[in-house]
Amino acid sequence: METFFTTCPRGLEAVLADELKALGAADIQAADGGTGFRGPYALCRRVNLESRIASRVLWRIGHCRYRSENDIFDAARKIRWAQWFGPKQTIRVDTAAIKSPLQSIDFVTLRVKDAVCDVLREAEGLRPDVDTRQPDVRIHVFLTRDEAVFYLDTSGDALFKRGWRTATGEAPLRENLAAGILKLVGWTPDQALLDPMCGSGTFLVEAALMARQRAPGLGRSFGFEKLRNHDAAAWKAQHAQAAARENKSIKTNIYGYDRSGDAIAIATRNVAALGLEDMISLKQCSFEDSKPPLPSGLLVTNPPYGVRLEELDDLAAWYPKLGDILKQRYSGWTAFILTGDLRLAKLIGLKASRRTPLFNGALECRLFKYQLVAGYMRKDAPAKS
Repeated sequence: METFFTTCPRGLEAVLADELKALGAADIQAADGGTGFRGPYALCRRVNLESRIASRVLWRIGHCRYRSENDIFDAARKIRWAQWFGPKQTIRVDTAAIKSPLQSIDFVTLRVKDAVCDVLREAEGLRPDVDTRQPDVRIHVFLTRDEAVFYLDTSGDALFKRGWRTATGEAPLRENLAAGILKLVGWTPDQALLDPMCGSGTFLVEAALMARQRAPGLGRSFGFEKLRNHDAAAWKAQHAQAAARENKSIKTNIYGYDRSGDAIAIATRNVAALGLEDMISLKQCSFEDSKPPLPSGLLVTNPPYGVRLEELDDLAAWYPKLGDILKQRYSGWTAFILTGDLRLAKLIGLKASRRTPLFNGALECRLFKYQLVAGYMRKDAPAKS
């Protein structure tokens, strides 16, 4: 049994834990920003291929107690790095810390890099080059108050990079956050789904792929494929088994609107590239002009939020209109709105039945739930005297 740690968007740790259990993981332990688990090495390949919520799968290969950077350097020197990669492969080292007493995390990164290079030079006569952009091998070091843990990154590029995007709009929602939100809200393929501000179509595509049971990693490569212990035959069989589980005949009611013709054009290309045209209906339409496509369903959206002052003022005037349209036209639906503008709850004029903290990258967000029933959920007005 090997030990792994899977990172994810903050706020989705419990959903990730449920997913890992379904994939066959053992000893699952949720933590801030990820979930630890144990299992055979083949499970790490499966999680990379099939997890919709994970950001990276890190393989624990060593640890030590430390009091100084030298202790970490000495521990890194004892790891047999050459069993996993050689000096002709490029490397990158990343260090993260919680409550570490050390003054410079960058210096720890440098010392670990030096230790890895020393080990490979002694073993094979050459030092590997560092590539901070597209390395062959990523090494992660995590520091607590007195312990350092060493990981090999088995994912390579972050797992939210599914490989299905032909183009992106402005500030697209990360794919694994979108998939995690769909899990959080309890969407199932027999329910209608609408994103009335769909942008490049992230919620829509992730929902369709979920409905098809298509493994999200089928269209990309992974870091573990570059490691010396990689079993290409076992991986080929695992990949084929996942591909065979896709159900291309399933029907869904998934709808996307956007006021921008450019956004709809990008979403259309993304949908077409995956062959999902029969599952997703797209239309250029502003939210102000929108109508629900069916009497009931789930509305899930990530509306624009401002950065500049004039944008904030415009949004402050628009949020009440958003609430009015939801109340007047979407009764019978349940709305979930993800926003990084925490004023939304006060300005929309509807009472949220749930508020879930989430992070889109480093941006703190809230997922607000509104159960839309005609003549209900409007915040009470002050009583007239």
